[in-house]
Amino acid sequence: MAKRTDASAGTPATLALTRAGVAFTAHAYAHDPRATEFGLEAAEKLGLDPARVFKTLLANVDGHLAVGIVPVTQFLNLKALAHALGAKRAEMADPAVAERKTGYVVGGISPIGQKTALPTVLDESAILAESIFVSGGRRGLDLELAPDDLIAVTGGRYAPIARAR
Repeated sequence: MAKRTDASAGTPATLALTRAGVAFTAHAYAHDPRATEFGLEAAEKLGLDPARVFKTLLANVDGHLAVGIVPVTQFLNLKALAHALGAKRAEMADPAVAERKTGYVVGGISPIGQKTALPTVLDESAILAESIFVSGGRRGLDLELAPDDLIAVTGGRYAPIARAR
């Protein structure tokens, strides 16, 4: 994968990856404003196996925000996320709070380059892929990178946090 930092991909996420020296590839696609399943839309428009496309979700874990990253074909297991972070309970964060704390809009929230660094957990299924795709910081932009690089740049960890739909 080559670094890509052209103007079409200039988001806080791509800038953070570039600053960190992390190799990534930006993949832009025409976002349909009627789409509600943003990750599945990305997989379809980019012709990708949906198991390699991950969505970024924010949860309130024992009163503090945290990031859970799971394949778009699955749901976030809130109990597992809480357990991975040594907490007792978790619930999905209010979308307005998620947007305010990350600096991104829902459907374009990237786990990289957020306004506030948050504890981050990537589902362990990502380990099986050479590269995965996450939101690039806006709807219609996904970033391809190695899962270990995502862990390194976010200060995150792997854990089994996904559950079947």
